[in-house]
Amino acid sequence: MASLRFRAGRYYVDYRVKGRRVRKSVGKSRKTAELAVKDIEVKLERQEIGFVENDSELSKLFEEYKVYSQVHHAPATQNRYRAILDNFKRYLKKFPFVKKVSQLDSKFFEDYQAYRKSQNAANKTVNVEVICLKAMFYQGMRWGYVRVNPLKGVKELKEEVNKKPRFLSKEECKALLENCDSFFRPIFYTFLNTGMRKAELENLTWNDIDFGRRKIKIRYKDDWSPKTSEREIPINNGLFELLTDLKQKTFIKSCPYIFHRDGEKIDPNYLRRQLILLAKVCEFQDVTKIHTLRHTFASHLIMGGVDLPTVKKLLGHANIDTTMIYSHLADEHVDKAVEALSF
Repeated sequence: MASLRFRAGRYYVDYRVKGRRVRKSVGKSRKTAELAVKDIEVKLERQEIGFVENDSELSKLFEEYKVYSQVHHAPATQNRYRAILDNFKRYLKKFPFVKKVSQLDSKFFEDYQAYRKSQNAANKTVNVEVICLKAMFYQGMRWGYVRVNPLKGVKELKEEVNKKPRFLSKEECKALLENCDSFFRPIFYTFLNTGMRKAELENLTWNDIDFGRRKIKIRYKDDWSPKTSEREIPINNGLFELLTDLKQKTFIKSCPYIFHRDGEKIDPNYLRRQLILLAKVCEFQDVTKIHTLRHTFASHLIMGGVDLPTVKKLLGHANIDTTMIYSHLADEHVDKAVEALSF
């Protein structure tokens, strides 16, 4: 039988195979961990778990990694891995004789890169696929399914230099909010004043708001995980008044979400569709993504003199390199700073 343990914020499953103890991490959600325990117990009963040779069937590795992803990855990441694996499986159909991991090597994946490029996939897209596939095979090595990662040594394709991110000017922000109705204005106002990701706002609950400390807590939930890590975002005066007023006017007390539609979580594409419509009304049709509001938050902080490490912390970037897309704004701010001198 398998047993479930909780330690240092994660759940682990303990079980034995042929006398050998196996311990696997199964994530931070108890609900997901309990499902993983049941899955392992069924496999133990059917004798489907054992110590395998380091040359797995590709189909078995794909299936095992799918289960692993469901336990360890956020829904959006699960969807991305599923799409990447589907692309790779379609490519594998060209080689029906390739069934095992040992039949793959770096040349195979370099050819796969060329294949994806022939389908007009961007270099960045191909690189993300290679990174995800590499992660899967490294996990296969941990499980003993793979001797050597076949993607080891595969180089990423050269990407174009990042374009400067599109962000809204103060005048555009004002126009956007003025054209919102009573439902959308609090939502877009919150985006502009917090820099939250779309999924972070969609999953924001009243329990995440610390009115005493004036902080928004982006944290793990049973059915959702932040993209990078937990963090806190300060609540400025305008947002504090909005959230306080909104809480007093909340009629659906049984719904935990701050922003919802008739007590149900907002559909994933609903806010983007509304932003596109509003952008057309405001005559800046090049704004088509909610992420533009996140860029707006960060850009105006930088132009206001906030340093890049602080912006990184507020946005929840895992790496400062991601925040560096705003560095040109910081440079412009530094250039203008000396103009304040008057001796």
